[in-house]
Amino acid sequence: MKRISIALAFMIGIAACNTANNKVVSNEKFDQFLENYYQQQLKFSPLQATAIGDDRYNDLLPNDGSLEFMKSWTAFNTAYLDSLKLYERNSLTDDRKLSFDNLQYQLEINLEGDKYHFEYLPFNQFEALPLTLGQYGSGTGAQPFKTVKNYEDWLKRMSAFSVWADTAISNFNKGINAGIVLPKILVERMIPEMQSMLVTDPKKSLFYGPIDLMPKNFSAEDKARLTKEYEAAITKVIVPTYKKLGDYLQKAYLPKTRTTSGFSAMTTGKEMYAYRVKSQTTTNKTPEEIYQTGLNEVARIRKSMDSIKDVVGFKGDLKAFFEFMKEDKQFMPYKSPKEVIAAFEKIHQTMQPNLKQLFLHEPKTPFEVRQTEAFRAASASAEYNGGSADGKRPGIFYVPILDATKFNTTSGMESLFLHEAIPGHHYQISLTQENTALPSFRRYGGHNAYVEGWALYCESLGKELGLYTDPYQYMGALGDEIHRAIRLVVDVAIHTKNMSREEAIKYMMDNEAISEQGATAEIERYMAIPGQALGYKTGAMKIAALRKKYETALGAKFNLAEFHNEVLKDGSLPLAVFEAKMDTWAASKK
Repeated sequence: MKRISIALAFMIGIAACNTANNKVVSNEKFDQFLENYYQQQLKFSPLQATAIGDDRYNDLLPNDGSLEFMKSWTAFNTAYLDSLKLYERNSLTDDRKLSFDNLQYQLEINLEGDKYHFEYLPFNQFEALPLTLGQYGSGTGAQPFKTVKNYEDWLKRMSAFSVWADTAISNFNKGINAGIVLPKILVERMIPEMQSMLVTDPKKSLFYGPIDLMPKNFSAEDKARLTKEYEAAITKVIVPTYKKLGDYLQKAYLPKTRTTSGFSAMTTGKEMYAYRVKSQTTTNKTPEEIYQTGLNEVARIRKSMDSIKDVVGFKGDLKAFFEFMKEDKQFMPYKSPKEVIAAFEKIHQTMQPNLKQLFLHEPKTPFEVRQTEAFRAASASAEYNGGSADGKRPGIFYVPILDATKFNTTSGMESLFLHEAIPGHHYQISLTQENTALPSFRRYGGHNAYVEGWALYCESLGKELGLYTDPYQYMGALGDEIHRAIRLVVDVAIHTKNMSREEAIKYMMDNEAISEQGATAEIERYMAIPGQALGYKTGAMKIAALRKKYETALGAKFNLAEFHNEVLKDGSLPLAVFEAKMDTWAASKK
């Protein structure tokens, strides 16, 4: 914590110095203030630094559930918010006003979150440092393993895992005493994840990957030393720590878990959920408003699905059509994971010629499609991991493939690629990181509703990009859209209306072509990370509504590629800040 304490003292000094003066009006000083914020914030988030290709903190693993860390984090946000208020917003340029509003929102939402003890739920089956650590330590993830120092950095980072785990266990225990605990079913999912990391031979550990991939140019002495040190770390730190976590969850925590599904069953759960909704949607919409929007969207999309059912001549109701799409062997043509990955690559090549019609710029960051690693595939969704800003590490679209022969083409492969890969997350994240004109905290930051809203909006571009020519693929796209609408219903209902896990799974299966296994994984995800799933539809509906509004207002002056450029060029913003910016752009076009 020494580095953080020094940084905090530095910032509090700035605030104290500025307080003695009038409002700061210098754009240049504001730029330096923003850069200081970003650099100090990275020290609280060294894993994020590694993820974006900043190697300075690759040896650090913060004990982010400790009281010392949390006090420093609160003081850090408070000091920066106090300092931000010393700047005269109206004297800043328009782009800097965006930075001002963005940072103010972020600092305030961070501080508001301090009221709730989210640290009492330190990890779950979906969001978990123990899983992230496996990705980083495998040798093929964000953590670099190219130099001897890279290898030594990871040894230091691994060594801190045991302390982190002890704090997590302590916080779980505090949660038990405070009535803030995870649902039993989620903990039952977490236990085998911990147990999967247990090996008797270090060479069979996921964490031995860097040794198997060790660069040939390392000296024989370094190879021997690092091999010995990695085997020792796996044997003495990694395996015992995962065993400790697994044993604790199974023997001590599981008996104290709850049988209810939603946050409202917990002592302060209602307030915790309201905060999650606010932070994940970056709006002031109430849970009830979001719930009603979900019901309306589900009804609207079902009508479109009925029309597709009629087009393909299926005789039966919509639920029977869902079953047909899930079960019919014609929709499961693959024999190996390689064939599944190749099918996604074909989607990429099909849409490639049309991208230039809809976008002014394409990312320089390389892009790859990969199968999700086996150790986490069972509980993982398809996802995008951003590349490094320098282009050395590609953006990666991960696809979990448990059994290629059961991978269904009607699951919305085209819409999934548009969302997770191109032009969804890969374009948005890469173009933002590559835009050096943006201050660093905006290049590397993100708001759920904007980031996921953009990706979901991109699913609506399928026909314009030469996709959705097959009615079953378009049905898959509608399935993906209704899936996000269903989330608005079940997420809110689980956490505020006492909807059970089983009722939520049934509602999902009644309204989309999803397997019971798939619906179960989704519902348990919403139980684990409340509110996160609300950002997709909230953000996408905002972008789509603005497009429609400007198409009507500007007529022939509206250019779709320019609109997309304006959406993307300033990076992620809270939705209110984003809408005000877009309105200013549209007014300039008149």
